[in-house]
Amino acid sequence: MSDFVSIGRGGSPLILSMPHAGTAMPVGLEYRLVSRERALADTDWWIDRLYQPLVAELDASFVATSMSRTVIDVNRDPSGTPLYPGLATTDMVPLTTFEGLPLYLSGEEPDAAEIKVRHEHYFCPYHTALSAEIARVHARHGYALLFDCHSIRSRVPRLFDGMLPVFNIGTNDGKSCASSLAASVVGACRASGFETVLNGRFKGGYITRHYGRPGKHVEAVQMEIAARSYMDEEPPVWNAKKAARLRAILKDVLQAYVAAASRVMG
Repeated sequence: MSDFVSIGRGGSPLILSMPHAGTAMPVGLEYRLVSRERALADTDWWIDRLYQPLVAELDASFVATSMSRTVIDVNRDPSGTPLYPGLATTDMVPLTTFEGLPLYLSGEEPDAAEIKVRHEHYFCPYHTALSAEIARVHARHGYALLFDCHSIRSRVPRLFDGMLPVFNIGTNDGKSCASSLAASVVGACRASGFETVLNGRFKGGYITRHYGRPGKHVEAVQMEIAARSYMDEEPPVWNAKKAARLRAILKDVLQAYVAAASRVMG
């Protein structure tokens, strides 16, 4: 497996996907960018650090990449089909930030050939690993529970109005996860007192939509967390007190997800 894809194999039916926490870039790419700071602006900062203690506690599996989403966004459809037609978004190989600012110096943008190479070298290994882990877990338990872990700044005017709720749960409008399981996640989030929305602005990206097949007992939920709940956003700084509080809530959320699936699928 590629050295930028990390895999942990647990014994439970739960799999955590962490596609956007990476900050690594291939040698030479940084010199083509407007700045490293801008290239990393949309990172899901420390989402791996937030969830990693729960991996052991819940005996979960995980798949993560250290490669920056500026290099490759493994949560975008490689066919180019937009996640949210008519709304602002970014591509598998983004050329702009969430705010629409250019990532590359003029004339340094990747062409179609480079995009193809990045797809083969960075996108495919992540999905090979994730597909294999889903298959392994499904073979062991008869079902698999994918939980796609994300975070985003609380205010990104180009993407959404106002301040984002803390918990943004996506099931592709119910297509990627059984309603009873989604309800367990929503209920645990709302019990925390934090603002919670199901299938609002963020309904789940390519990972949720591609792998979620409730009819085949592969459930997929995307969790987009407003970053203010576990860190200080401007500039990005880890906040241990906030993170500990949120991690305890996330443990409850994940346990509710697993328990609901156990009741339904036995």
